[in-house]
Amino acid sequence: MVNIYVEISKYLIIIVMALYTFCNFRYFSVTDKTAADGYCRVQRRAVIILQLIAYSVIYLKTEDPAIIIFFLAQAVFVTVYLKLSVVFYKNISKLLLNNICMFISLGLIMLTRLDLNDAMRQFVIIAISAVITWVIPLIVDKVWGIASWSFLYMGAGLLLLLAVLFTGDVTYGAKMELELGPIAFQPSEFVKITFVFFAASMLGRSVDFKNIVITSAIAALHVLILIACRDLGTALIFFIAYVVILYIATGKKIYVIMGGGMFSLAGVFAYRLFSHVRTRVAAWLDPWSDITDKGYQIAHSLFAIGTGGFVGMGLMQGMPQRIPIVEKDFIFSAISEEMGAAVALCIILLCLGCFLQMMTVATYMDMSFYKLVAVGLGFEYIVQVFLTIGGVTKFIPSTGITLPFMSYGGSSILSSFALFMVVEGLYLIKKNEDEAFMEEYDEEYESDE
Repeated sequence: MVNIYVEISKYLIIIVMALYTFCNFRYFSVTDKTAADGYCRVQRRAVIILQLIAYSVIYLKTEDPAIIIFFLAQAVFVTVYLKLSVVFYKNISKLLLNNICMFISLGLIMLTRLDLNDAMRQFVIIAISAVITWVIPLIVDKVWGIASWSFLYMGAGLLLLLAVLFTGDVTYGAKMELELGPIAFQPSEFVKITFVFFAASMLGRSVDFKNIVITSAIAALHVLILIACRDLGTALIFFIAYVVILYIATGKKIYVIMGGGMFSLAGVFAYRLFSHVRTRVAAWLDPWSDITDKGYQIAHSLFAIGTGGFVGMGLMQGMPQRIPIVEKDFIFSAISEEMGAAVALCIILLCLGCFLQMMTVATYMDMSFYKLVAVGLGFEYIVQVFLTIGGVTKFIPSTGITLPFMSYGGSSILSSFALFMVVEGLYLIKKNEDEAFMEEYDEEYESDE
C-alpha cells in the first residue's frame, strides 16, 4: 500500500508544481489586482499541499514521528511568514514571497530525505534569516540616503574579502569561509549585495569617464581578491553583474564587448594557473574517462538525473546520497532524480520568473541607483542559478556555487533572503509612489467636480 501511495505521490507533486508554475506566469498577464491576488492564494495553498504530500511519503517510509512535527513547523512558518509580510508591508510583491517559500520547501523536503538533522538545522537558519531580513524592505523604502553610501559599501566589501584572503579557511581548494567562534560563514555571499550597491551608487551618480575608471578599478579589485582566494564561481558572478550594470548605466555596447574579451582571457589564465580548474574542466569534457575519481561527482549527478526521467523515482526511492556534497552544490540533481525532470523544469521556470520580476522592478524605477541595484541583483541571482544548474547537468564546468534557498548552508540562505528583500524594498517604493499618485489624482478629480 505504501509503495502505491509513493507512486501516486510522484504525479501529485508534478500536478501541484505545474499548477504553481502556471499561476506564477499567469500573474504577469493579468491587470486586475483581485485576479492577481487569487493566483497568489492558489500558490500559497500549493506550497502547503506539496509539503503535505512529500512529508507523508517520507513518514510512511521512515515511520519517524519527528517528520510530522517537522512538517507542521514548516507549514506554520510559511503561513505566518506570508501573512505577516502582507500585513506589515501592504504593497509587497506576493509573487516573490511565494517563490521564496516554494524554493525553501523543495530544499527542505530533499534535505529531510537525505538527513533529517541537516534539514532541521537548515530550518532554524531559515527562520532566523527571515527575522533578520524582515526589516530590509523598510530600510530600502524609507532611508533615502543609501544611494550616497558608496564608499561604505566599498569598504565593507573589500574588508570582508581581504579577511577571507588572509585568514580564511580553505574549502574544496578555495578560501571561502571565516570562523567567528563556533560560527563559520562565507563573506562573499554578503559582499555580492554590497558590491552591487557600490557599483549602482557610483554609476547612478555619474557616468563620466573618470568615474567609470574609478568604479571599474574598485570592482576589478573585488574580483581579483576573489580570484586570489580561488573562489572563481563568485568572481564570475561579480564580473557579469558589473558589466551589466555598466552597460545599463551608460548604454554603450563597447563595455559588453570588452567584458566578453576580458572574460575569455581570464578563463584561459584561470585554466593555466589553477589545478582545480583544470580538474573540473577535464571532468566536464569527459567524466567517463576517470569515473572513479575526477569524474565521479558529475557522472553520478548525470546518472541521478537520467535515472529520474520525467516523473522521477519517487521520494525515498532513489540514491541521491551517492553524489558527493549532494546537499549543497548538487541538490538540483537529487531533486531531479526523485521528483523528476518535470519538477526540475518547473524550478528553472520559477527561477526565470523571479528574474523577470526583478527586471520588471528595474524597468519601473525612476531613480538610476534603484534601477541599477535591481538589475545587478537580478543578474547575480540568475547567473548563480545558471552556474549551479549548468554545472550539475554538465552544460558548463562545475563551479561549486549553491542554488539559492534550496542548497544547504547558512550563508547562502541569509544572503538569498537579503537579496530578495532588497528587491521587495524597491517594489514597495514603486507601489507606494503609484498609490500616492492615485490618491492625489482622486483628490484633484473630486475637487474639480
